[in-house]
Amino acid sequence: MYKNKKVIVVMPAYNAADTLQKTYDEVMAQGVVDTVIVVDDASSDATAQLAATLPNVRVHKHPRNRGYGGNQKSCYRLALEEGADVVVMVHPDYQYTPKLIPAMVSLIANGVHPCVLGSRIIGGHARGGGMPLWRYVANRFLTLAENIILASKLSEFHSGYRAFSREILETLPLEANSDDFVFDNQMLAQVLWHGFTIGEVSCPTRYATDASSINFQRSVIYGLGCLRTALEYRLAASHMLTSKRFPAGRRLSRA
Repeated sequence: MYKNKKVIVVMPAYNAADTLQKTYDEVMAQGVVDTVIVVDDASSDATAQLAATLPNVRVHKHPRNRGYGGNQKSCYRLALEEGADVVVMVHPDYQYTPKLIPAMVSLIANGVHPCVLGSRIIGGHARGGGMPLWRYVANRFLTLAENIILASKLSEFHSGYRAFSREILETLPLEANSDDFVFDNQMLAQVLWHGFTIGEVSCPTRYATDASSINFQRSVIYGLGCLRTALEYRLAASHMLTSKRFPAGRRLSRA
């Protein structure tokens, strides 16, 4: 709880048994999280069984793998059902440190920004933290292209560490998004479409063998999906395309 607002951490999990306990312990050590929701995407390891033994954790297991985007859809739906005012997505592979949760929650609960990202680019330590060169170059190229097309000024669009207000999650048509990795990018484009502001905090980068990451081929597919999303956004804004992701009507202006 932070300023009488219920804070829920959601963890989209897949074969995360080796790192789940460490991530959970650090999440709860921050002192602002009421509940953790672990959505296990049909893991082949003991992720769900381990999560079920942890205090203040709600576990939901998909009977079949729905993909990263499909997992997040369940995460946010369950968080709203639990009465969340602020929802923070933390990957259970410990790639992103939970120590930033209080800062991210504070920005939302105090009405500064309804969406906050943990940026690996701010601070200039992405490469030092182990981000592969090809991934860094792709991140910079895609972010530049998306900032131009979407008229935004984010340091990166591709962080998986993010926090949202309840209002955002109730507003965005998330079911219209992909069940694959490009869901992340589509969601941020929808945040911008509806006029919500996005804040960023500097986040240390950690790449290790136990941290989940998509391979080069999947990354190429993801990158093309990001560019396609940006183009869809621009065409919808120009009334040249009807889109369920970016529905017609005036985009709201929000402080």
